[in-house]
Amino acid sequence: MSMAATAQTTREEMARDIDLNAGIYAAYPVRDNKVTPAPKGYKPFYISHYGRHGSRYLISDRDYKVVMDRLNDAKAHDALTPLGESMLARMDTVWTEARGRGGELSPLGRRQHKGIARRMYQAYPEVFGPDGQYFASSTTVMRCAHSMFAFIEGLKECDPSLEIPRESGERDMHFLNYHTPESNAASSHDGPWYQAYKRLYAANTKPDRLMKAIFSDPEYVSTWVDPGQFMWDCYWVAADMQNMETPVRFYDIFTPEELYDLWEVANFRFFAIASSYAPVGDVHVNDARSLVKDIVDNADATVARGKGRGGKFRFGHDGNIIPLLGLLRVDSCYTDVYEPGKVAGAWNDFRVSPMGANLQIVLFRSDKPGAPVLAKVLHNEKETRVPVETDIWPFYKWEDLRAYMVSLLGE
Repeated sequence: MSMAATAQTTREEMARDIDLNAGIYAAYPVRDNKVTPAPKGYKPFYISHYGRHGSRYLISDRDYKVVMDRLNDAKAHDALTPLGESMLARMDTVWTEARGRGGELSPLGRRQHKGIARRMYQAYPEVFGPDGQYFASSTTVMRCAHSMFAFIEGLKECDPSLEIPRESGERDMHFLNYHTPESNAASSHDGPWYQAYKRLYAANTKPDRLMKAIFSDPEYVSTWVDPGQFMWDCYWVAADMQNMETPVRFYDIFTPEELYDLWEVANFRFFAIASSYAPVGDVHVNDARSLVKDIVDNADATVARGKGRGGKFRFGHDGNIIPLLGLLRVDSCYTDVYEPGKVAGAWNDFRVSPMGANLQIVLFRSDKPGAPVLAKVLHNEKETRVPVETDIWPFYKWEDLRAYMVSLLGE
């Protein structure tokens, strides 16, 4: 009953904010930068960060072209309704911006990471200064590197004296973007999720109304259009428009029920291939073990320096931050739900990993001799919980949080 109520709440939330129907394509939420003050005598001295790249264009130019080309062909066959004609005109406008940018970071993506960095600096200014030791690294994918550049630019706008070396190469891929052979096998079409996914896909993909709304000639549709695939092609274009500069939208071509049904399918897919889907247990979330080890090792090095301060800033993909949040059991980011139809009530991709999603662990120290180092965990800049006992939440003793993180490494 609780899960059913949560699923209904999710549906209502998405009805209030239609952009959440984009799921993994949801743009980063605006934050108010409210933070709980540190206990008396404590100051922040280190930040460990992992961020998904910011808003991007659809992964390939083809994702736009398949919709445009079909609409253009239908127009040539005099087979478009007025809505279809409107869609084609809008797609022509979208193509002006999107052409040649498939998979690239959008201007909004750059603004997101600059904003995250600025708010980080404003919330924890004591962490930053010319004597600090900082480092940034990204995967070899350009949208991640550009996210890193924008983030560092945001920090340096706050303090031009900062020196932050950065790199984007193969040497860090073993923790920035790592997947075990077992995880790869489990997420393939031979994995235990795929047949369940196909059934949910078939049940939730209902294109008949949409085909009639766009195409005026049923014979044209039966001859040239794969209705289900075209519905999904249109959905992804609609989902990603919030990440672009062009003020065009396509949600009007769908009913609210259609949007929710399509999102539910995509949400299950991302959960099943990247998080804690019950048939594979922790196979996917364990991909993040090397990343957790890097987080612990770098934090330890800074703590060991005594009075040093610094930060490490990492940039990757949804397929990396989703396992990380799941491995750490960050609040609302891990569930062992089995049934595909119940996943939406327990795990939401737009909440776990919108564009620009990030995890931050902030360390605090006191000048009082013998006082423990404290830590705070933030998910998308909001103070969050992990399953570590504390009587001073949102703060944890670093030794307790560290011990918990080490226990996840399977060593």
